[in-house]
Amino acid sequence: MKNLFSNWRSDVPSSLVVFLVALPLCLGVALASTGDNPNLFSGILAGVIGGVVVGYFSGSRLGVSGPAAGLITIVLGAIVTLGSFEAFLVAVVLAGILQIIAGFVGAGIIGNYFPSSVIKGMLAAIGLTLIINQIPNFLGSHKSEISSNMFIAVLDSLKNIHSGAIIIAIVSIVILVLFDRPFFKKIAIFKFIPGALIVVVLGVLMNLIFEISNSGLELSTYNLVNLPVTESFSDIKNLFIFPDFSALTNPNVYVIAFTIALVASLESLLSVEATDKLDPEKDITPTNKELKAQGLGNLISGLLGGLPITQVIVRSSANINAGAKTKLSTILHGVLLFICVLLIPNVLNMIPYASLAAILIMVGYKLSSVSLYKKMYQLGWEQFLPFIITVVGVLFTDLLKGITMGIVVSIFFILRKNFKNNYKIETATENDKPLVRMQLAEEVSFLNKASILKTMYEVPKNAHFIIDGSNCKSIDYDCA
Repeated sequence: MKNLFSNWRSDVPSSLVVFLVALPLCLGVALASTGDNPNLFSGILAGVIGGVVVGYFSGSRLGVSGPAAGLITIVLGAIVTLGSFEAFLVAVVLAGILQIIAGFVGAGIIGNYFPSSVIKGMLAAIGLTLIINQIPNFLGSHKSEISSNMFIAVLDSLKNIHSGAIIIAIVSIVILVLFDRPFFKKIAIFKFIPGALIVVVLGVLMNLIFEISNSGLELSTYNLVNLPVTESFSDIKNLFIFPDFSALTNPNVYVIAFTIALVASLESLLSVEATDKLDPEKDITPTNKELKAQGLGNLISGLLGGLPITQVIVRSSANINAGAKTKLSTILHGVLLFICVLLIPNVLNMIPYASLAAILIMVGYKLSSVSLYKKMYQLGWEQFLPFIITVVGVLFTDLLKGITMGIVVSIFFILRKNFKNNYKIETATENDKPLVRMQLAEEVSFLNKASILKTMYEVPKNAHFIIDGSNCKSIDYDCA
C-alpha cells in the first residue's frame, strides 16, 4: 500500500484525466448494450469495479479496465435471448468464474492461438455493429422495443427522426474528427481534455439553447440520459440489480457465459500487450494474473448489476499519456466515477443520447476503418479472406459463429500450405532414365497422404524413384 501512494503527485491528476475519458464511454457503452430501456448505471458500475477491483488485483501497473465496446453486440443479443437483464447477469457471473479458472490453469497464452486476421476481423465487425446500432440514437429516434435485428431497427428509426438530435450528432462527429487531427493535438489544453468530454458538454449546451430559443429542436426525455437520482441510502441500494439464478436452467446462459469469457479475455490480453508496449518503463504484465483479476471483476460486476469488463486500450493509453506511475490512478478514476453518479446525476441526465451516439460511432470507425481493410487486403488472401469472412460472419450470424468461420478459413490455408510443403521433388537423369527424388520434411502426417500419392502417380514410367526420409523425424502410419 505504501508503494501505491509513492507517486500520488502524478497519479492523482492522471486519474482525473482517465475519469473524464471513461465517463462518457461508460455511459455510451451502457446505452448501446442495454437496448430500448437503457440501464446506464450498469456501465458506470462496471467502470467503478474495473477501476477499483480489477485495478487493485491486476498485475498491470497502468492498464485501465471497464465496460468495453467489444462486448456490446454480445450483451445486446444476450439480453434479448435470455429475456431479462437479471438473467444476463448470471452469464456475467459465470464468465467471471471461467476467467478465474482460466487464470489458474495458465490460459493466459490463449491469445497466441487465435490468428491475428480473425481477431482483427472480430474487432472490425464489432466496430460496424456499433455504428449500425447507434444510427437510431444519431437520428433521435426512440425505439419502441429491443430489436434482435439491427438492420430492421435502423429501418424503423428512419420513420421517426429528430432534427435537434441530428444537428447535435453531426456537430459532435465533426469535433471528434478534428480532435484526431495533428494540429488540434498541438494545442496544450486539448492534450488533457478528451474530445468525448467536449462533445458531451457541447451537446448539453446546444440542447439548452434549443430550449431557450423555442426553436422546436429541443430534445425530449427519451433522447436524454436517464440515470437514477439518489436522495437517501435506500435509493443507493436500489441502484443495484441482482442476478436471477433461476436462469441457470437455461442452456443459453452457459453459451453466452463462454462467449463473454472468451471475448473479454481476448480483448483484455490484446489490450495488455498494447499497454505494455506503451509503458515507458516497459513492464511485462503477467497474463494469468490479469485473467484472474478480470474474472474477479466480472464476477462482482455480475453480482451487483454491472456490465462485463475488459481492460481497455483507450483508457489505458490516456492513463499513460497523462503521466500515471502506479495503480493509484486507475483505482482513483473508479472512485471518481462512483462519486459523480451519487452527487451530480441531474447534471449527467442533461447529456443527449445523440452525443453519446457520435462518440460510439467514432469508436466503431476506429475499430473498422477503411485503412484496416486496405492493409489486410495488401497482406494477401491468406490474411484477407479469414479477416473478411469473420467480419461477414459476425455481422450476419453472431460473434462466436463469426470467429469460428474465420478460424476454419485460416485452418484451410494452413492445411493447404501443409499439403504442399511437407516434401519437395528433385528431377534429374541417370543412365538415360529419369531420376525422381522425393525429399520428405521432418514431419509427415496423414494430411500429406493425398499429395504424396498424386506425386507418385505422376512419376514417369521406368523412372528411378527415390524416397529420401533422411531428414524425417516422424512419418504418420497412413503415409508409411
